[in-house]
Amino acid sequence: MNRPLFPPVAASDTAARFDLMQAALDMVSQGFTIIDADLRLVAWNRGFIEMLDFPPEFGRFGTPFETFMRYNAERGEYGPGPVEELVAQRVAAARAFAPHYFERERPNGRIIAVRGEPVPGRGFVTLYTDITEQRHSERLIREQNNELERRVAERTEALSRSEERLRLITDAIPALIAYFDREQVYRFANRGYAEWFGRGKEDVPGRRIAEVMGAPLHAELLPQIEAVLAGRSVSYEYSLRHADGTLRHASSTLVPEFGPGGEVRGGYVLSADVTEQKATQAALLQARKMEAVGQLAGGLAHDFNNMLTVVIGNLAALKERHPDDIALADCLDPALTAARRGVDLIRRLLSFARQQSLEPRPVDVARLVDELLPLLRRSLPESIAVDFPAPAPGLFAMTDPHQLENALLNLAFNARDAMAGGGRLAIRLASRTLAGAAAADLDLAPGDYVEIVITDSGQGMSAAVLARALEPFFTTKGYAAGSGLGLSMVYGFAKQSGGGLRLASAPGAGTEAWLHLPRCAPAAQAEAEGIGALPATPGHGLVLLVEDDAEVRRVVRMQLTGLGYPVIEAANGAEGLALLEQIEAIALVLSDVVMPGGIDGPRLAREVRARRPEVGVLLMSGYAGGPDVIAGEVPLLAKPFASHQLAAALEACRP
Repeated sequence: MNRPLFPPVAASDTAARFDLMQAALDMVSQGFTIIDADLRLVAWNRGFIEMLDFPPEFGRFGTPFETFMRYNAERGEYGPGPVEELVAQRVAAARAFAPHYFERERPNGRIIAVRGEPVPGRGFVTLYTDITEQRHSERLIREQNNELERRVAERTEALSRSEERLRLITDAIPALIAYFDREQVYRFANRGYAEWFGRGKEDVPGRRIAEVMGAPLHAELLPQIEAVLAGRSVSYEYSLRHADGTLRHASSTLVPEFGPGGEVRGGYVLSADVTEQKATQAALLQARKMEAVGQLAGGLAHDFNNMLTVVIGNLAALKERHPDDIALADCLDPALTAARRGVDLIRRLLSFARQQSLEPRPVDVARLVDELLPLLRRSLPESIAVDFPAPAPGLFAMTDPHQLENALLNLAFNARDAMAGGGRLAIRLASRTLAGAAAADLDLAPGDYVEIVITDSGQGMSAAVLARALEPFFTTKGYAAGSGLGLSMVYGFAKQSGGGLRLASAPGAGTEAWLHLPRCAPAAQAEAEGIGALPATPGHGLVLLVEDDAEVRRVVRMQLTGLGYPVIEAANGAEGLALLEQIEAIALVLSDVVMPGGIDGPRLAREVRARRPEVGVLLMSGYAGGPDVIAGEVPLLAKPFASHQLAAALEACRP
């Protein structure tokens, strides 16, 4: 007899199993339902009833699906609209028995996910999941992500604007800024730094240092680069020849960048173009050197003039006493000639020292040059062509015309000597307004100037020769070929006139000289009446000779007595004033300018004018313009002087 595979189950067992299954379903956190083919509830759990807030009595076998839909529609779960229509739509959808998933937000705000799967021929199974917290978290994360993205976008934009402003600032400031890494590769360079090396701003980052600055300069600066990559800050200066041929100078500082662990990541470069500063320093140094040499030259000139006064005075007196002695004349004439050449040499030295007497007045520079050209062309060989383009009219300079002629001739003759095989000499005139750096570069006060440019095509000068070209007695022409005072005299004349002289030259490229003189209006200015404008009376009156050098005093006394003037002497200003108070017969005072004791020539002249206005005053000086002597204020006679020069000067101011 065969037994059945599955023995029959008792009704009590079936009920127990059902209870067990229901208890298990009730423990599930999700809602659960099974709807049969007739759309009736056949299985469910407590989670379904509680999650969707259905009445407990709905949880029974056979409850129609339509009952749940109608309950929801009547309490507004599905929104506005006819209840029957809302119910019919959902019942029709359920009869399709198609898989479905949707999420529904209930009026209480809870979000329920509904997932249904059909059971073939038998209905469908549906799971209900409360995803409120999940969706809330997702929404919160999404909102936080959006906020984060917004903030990142804002900060990225702000950073971009900040970087752009930083680029604009670094490109605008007058500094050379760059950064390079440990491999000596540039990662940043501002516009100034790139242009310093003749490159575009975007052409520097990514290139090696040697490629940007060139191998020679890189080799020169390599010790400083290695020092900063070793963690030390360094400062240095270097020079760079630019593409236009100019030599530029830079002052640089390198600062290392350290990482979190103290390792060196690279180096920052901060440089400045100091070319103009160096030029200004060089000009100042040159001006101070020339000033010192000028003071020395002026002092020497004074002493030499006193000595030459004694020499020429005695030689001239000896010749006058023995006019018919031919043998004596053969000795005296060369001595007098040599002494007078010494006077001319001292005059040139005084010109450099800016202590010569000038008679400045408005001068039509174009007319002066035009009138000087015939003499200039006769003095130059035919192998040298002279160009003088017609300048603009109205170029008047406040200067001494005779000294200007001498200066131009000196410059032209220097150019001639530099063009032994012939060449071209050009003279150009222009009006220049100088201010700021342009005036400082030429060591001039800001203002309007007449610019005279003399250019030659000669052999030029080396940098070493050019640096000393304006020094007195410096010459490259060889022994006895020149005194070395030509250019220095022009320099002294220009500075004394309130202008300046600058030279530019290079071997094989000729020389260019810029002479600047203060520009003025063409109208002449009337001269102010000074101490020299004294009333004149006929006859040779008594002369008070005031001179601290006994030998000079003896020679001048001899010249005065030879001219028929009675003379009394004083060795200093105080003694001269005492004699002036005691002797009423004094008609003229002839005094040296520089004297010890506190009363020099100019002060003595003022005292004479105040105490004895009827007495004439004549000053003499080896400086040809001593301290506190204003041009035109007091008649001034330059030592040494001949008897006829002394006679003319005394005649001009005698009472």
